[in-house]
Amino acid sequence: MRGVNHVFLIGNLGKDPEIQYIEGNIPVAKFPLATTETFKDKKGNTIPQTEWHNIVLWRGLAELAAKYLHKGSLVHIEGSLRTRSWEDKDKNRRFMTEIIASNLVMLDKRNTGDVKHEHEDHPNLNTVPHIDSSLPLNTDDLESELPF
Repeated sequence: MRGVNHVFLIGNLGKDPEIQYIEGNIPVAKFPLATTETFKDKKGNTIPQTEWHNIVLWRGLAELAAKYLHKGSLVHIEGSLRTRSWEDKDKNRRFMTEIIASNLVMLDKRNTGDVKHEHEDHPNLNTVPHIDSSLPLNTDDLESELPF
């Protein structure tokens, strides 16, 4: 049987997306995403529990995130888990688990101020168009080139 590596998250950006371009002018955006769940303790008090996730978007999704998302934006992310490792300056082996996003849905309500977003002309368009992130990309070769 084959395994399944699929993640669905709904949360808020912890900071503005950081976009960088790697060799070949390929855009890569990263940002932390906070998901908060609540539970009740023995006394009935509601206790929030927040988890932080490292989100990575490639190509068109990266450019859209950089253009439309900001700290606090509410998004739905669909993707898969990847763990990468590297050696830090002190020769210690470090690990980071990231969500490589394959789909992004912006869940914020539209801004009612003077700023008009490009997608406001289309009342049913609240999602980023699906971009096929399954295009051939050998991330093993790119990991050593990622500057962040």
